[in-house]
Amino acid sequence: MVRYVIKRVLLMLLTFFIIISACFLLIRLLPNVPAQQFGKDMSLVLQRRVRQGLVDSAGNPIPLMSQYWHFISRTLIGGDWGVSESLYIGQDCMQIFVSKLPSTILLNLYSMIFAVPLGLALGIYAALKKNKWQDHVISTGVMIFVSVPSYVYAFLVQYLLCFKFKLFPLVMNSGTKYFTWSMFHSMLPAVLSLSFGSIAGFARYTRAELTEVLTSEYLLLARTKGLTKAQTTSRHALRNAMVVIFPMIIGEFIGIIGGSLIIENIFVVPGVGPLYINSITALDYNFFMLLSAFYTIIGLASGILIDLSYGFIDPRIRIGSKANGKY
Repeated sequence: MVRYVIKRVLLMLLTFFIIISACFLLIRLLPNVPAQQFGKDMSLVLQRRVRQGLVDSAGNPIPLMSQYWHFISRTLIGGDWGVSESLYIGQDCMQIFVSKLPSTILLNLYSMIFAVPLGLALGIYAALKKNKWQDHVISTGVMIFVSVPSYVYAFLVQYLLCFKFKLFPLVMNSGTKYFTWSMFHSMLPAVLSLSFGSIAGFARYTRAELTEVLTSEYLLLARTKGLTKAQTTSRHALRNAMVVIFPMIIGEFIGIIGGSLIIENIFVVPGVGPLYINSITALDYNFFMLLSAFYTIIGLASGILIDLSYGFIDPRIRIGSKANGKY
């Protein structure tokens, strides 16, 4: 297990390094925003670019490989991602990023807390009512919600719940009082918009896995030994179905962070999503590199967590690995 984890972590770091290097080289092939556009801040911008190893003292670009080495030593080694040149002129990128991260994390946590139990419950109910009208209704709804993009739900939620019925505010409250009822109430429209697709995904996978397990021969053997249908379902069927479903929950949480980019913009959530999109439109390269690194490491780390979760959930995977002498 330890050897496997070390191998996967090293591979993850190598992949991360390659992706970030590609992003940097592609960004550096684009022209910098002329320092003259910053007016009275022009000299400060030039000084920052000199410290970042992008230009020489005269303002002329230095060779690309020299810029690349400065970037690696300053960011990946030194942890200094520079300052904003467009969005938050002169402010440290890492500090702005950290200040906006709680909104994104809370939005996704609330969405998963709402989506996981409801999606699993619908999937289990559909599997137990296979080929009955309840199963057909749930399956039809799942196909609809899986097919429709999340931003469509966002517009419907805004129009129906926020505008027509006035149950929620149109946008999220500003400020940092995240654990107040007012803030939670203002986040609910965005949470609902993110949850619909996740609920449908969990219900679909749960129904598919549980339906297959319920038709297995060992469940028939359990019934012949005197166990009731409820006992065989809870003790055997659900445990085996969760081998596939639980890693999907981990992957869904990671994936939903990336999917919340548009939702955060629609509901004006002061999170990482709008910051990422605005950094692209404003050509704020330091912010773009920092946020690209964040989303890249999140995606790569989720792959490792999903693989490791299989070993903890299914004992057969651990037994097989020990028998082969490796994992």
